Amino acid sequence: MKRKLVSIFLVIIMITLPISAFGEIDITSKAALLMDYNTGKIIYALNEHEKLPPASVTKIMTLLLVMEAVSNGKITLDDKVVISEYAAGMGGTQVYLEPGETQRVEDLVRAVTIRSANDAAVALGEAISGSSESFVKLMNDKAKSLGMENTHFSNASGLPTDDHYTTAYDIALMSRELLKYDELEKHLTSYMEEMLVGKNKDETQVMVNTNRLVKEYEGTTGIKTGSTSAAGYCISASARRGDLHLIAVILGGQTGAIRFNEAKKLLDYGFANYDSHRIGKKGDLIKSIPIEKSDVTSVDLVLERDVYALLPKGNKGDVDKEIVNPDTIQSPISKGDTIGELIISLDGKEIDRVNLVAKDDVNNAGFLLILKRTVSSYFQGK
Repeated sequence: MKRKLVSIFLVIIMITLPISAFGEIDITSKAALLMDYNTGKIIYALNEHEKLPPASVTKIMTLLLVMEAVSNGKITLDDKVVISEYAAGMGGTQVYLEPGETQRVEDLVRAVTIRSANDAAVALGEAISGSSESFVKLMNDKAKSLGMENTHFSNASGLPTDDHYTTAYDIALMSRELLKYDELEKHLTSYMEEMLVGKNKDETQVMVNTNRLVKEYEGTTGIKTGSTSAAGYCISASARRGDLHLIAVILGGQTGAIRFNEAKKLLDYGFANYDSHRIGKKGDLIKSIPIEKSDVTSVDLVLERDVYALLPKGNKGDVDKEIVNPDTIQSPISKGDTIGELIISLDGKEIDRVNLVAKDDVNNAGFLLILKRTVSSYFQGK
């Protein structure tokens, strides 16, 4: 493996400081967390690993699995879902779906993101997995794959039940994953929409977003509120200003107003004290390396994803980029295959690793091309 070190200078430094270094944030809720979306770095945390009921913030996982199913081609947003008697009978916050009526997947998604409808959430779960029980298994499997070590789901809606809990940290993890689906933002941030329900579509539900930050806070991108007597008032809120995209989680707020105000406090703190600096963009060419027995002589290695560094405002530091890759590889290679790695360090401390992937497909060379190269090498004395 070849390791190449490339140094650059950026107006940037990563400092791990307690929040008190910049000023205290008064949080009265049971748990809270502020995370940078681009890097996953935690800026502030309070009881972030305490297991607590999340109420309808649960639906972030429900939406995540729906969007994942759409992305994988398992379903489409235009697919029709037949509403079961079980889904229609959920109770709590709902859009009053009737057993036997049909709704588009996207309309059910709207009902979940805006109204926080329990009946729509369960209907979506059944559409993906065939039953609520199998969907709950999917939820827990996905939670495990995301590293949500202190989470267990028992339903798709967040209605109170035994053995249904998560943490502020785990909610931030699944929120960060959901925000990767840019196409969902229009629903997460919509303040008011209408939805026709009933077998004959003769009833109109006016849905007002339960997340009032979509009207009150600049740059809001989502995500989800929740409240029950057991959970108190909860929210996973996100906002973007420039390249800085933040996720604020509040669990166990005493009132709805406290929940929103403390989420805004966290977001305000993040925007006031940090910047996000993009080091590289998905698809940026990092290096070309030789490839053997192919129809080309080299393959381009590009960044698999965007690369950012979170930095306190007004600081400076050195960023090193170390490229790790094989000296040469053999065809065939498929576009997107991982071939190397970019290791990013700030002031000597590693802050990120990003896969370097093949930019294009590379096929095996044909017999005549190999013969031509062999003859050419022979006469060139190679």
